[in-house]
Amino acid sequence: MARLVDLCEKIDFQLNSHLSTLASIHKIYHTLHKLNLTEDVKQDGHSTACCSRAMPPRKKRRPTAGDDLSAKKSRQESVFRKHEAPQIREEETFSSKRCLEWFYEYAGETQGCDDVVGPEGMEKFCEDIGVEPENVVMLVLAWKLDAQSMGYFTLQEWLKGMGSLQCDCTERLRNSLDYLRSVLNDTNNFKLIYRYAFDFAREKDQRSLDLNTAKCMLGLLLGKTWPLFPVFNQFLEQSKYKVINKDQWCNVLEFSRTINLDLSNYDEDGAWPVLLDEFVEWNKEREMS
Repeated sequence: MARLVDLCEKIDFQLNSHLSTLASIHKIYHTLHKLNLTEDVKQDGHSTACCSRAMPPRKKRRPTAGDDLSAKKSRQESVFRKHEAPQIREEETFSSKRCLEWFYEYAGETQGCDDVVGPEGMEKFCEDIGVEPENVVMLVLAWKLDAQSMGYFTLQEWLKGMGSLQCDCTERLRNSLDYLRSVLNDTNNFKLIYRYAFDFAREKDQRSLDLNTAKCMLGLLLGKTWPLFPVFNQFLEQSKYKVINKDQWCNVLEFSRTINLDLSNYDEDGAWPVLLDEFVEWNKEREMS
């Protein structure tokens, strides 16, 4: 009886040991399965564990529409940079040496003016860029160069102004003409150019602008934008005035911008110069006659 009890205890111990071992194996298998380190059951019904791989193979992510678009855009930009970047860099490179050589194509044409583009050189310069000397774009160019005397560009003015425009040859300046014309469309720039024109055009030993020059400059700046300019020009021709001073010059621009075409809002007691008082009175008499 005692031997039977011992045998049962031995069998029970072995059974518990096997069960413990199986539980451990099951726990290990379950852990591996969580980590995706086991193979699926084969078709013959037998299951085998595969621990030969440390990590599962990485699945390829299906590209999204955004990825395709980004990749396409990147390829296009790469092609653009490959073919266009050298040309852009070449166009943006300004050469002071080339600009200096360009200057001397026109300088020295006037006797005793080796470092100045004078009237003769200016005529050739205008011909090369395809612009008449009387064209308003030449006034804008002079303003950009900060030229001090009408009909003359000094070496310093040329290098500084053309440098700011990034123009060092005739072709580049031709390509910039539309930009120079567009500068006049800005109200503030126009006012600056208008004021500049007075000092640019006057004789440097005179404080006023002679009437003929004033009429030409007014026609250049206001002739196409101020409907009353022809009438005002007619008034100047028959008036007693021989010169226009700077105060009168600046007030003409203000008058053209603020006074109605029928002059109905003109205040005779306002701070207008006598020149404009006389113009308004003269125009009323002209309309009544």
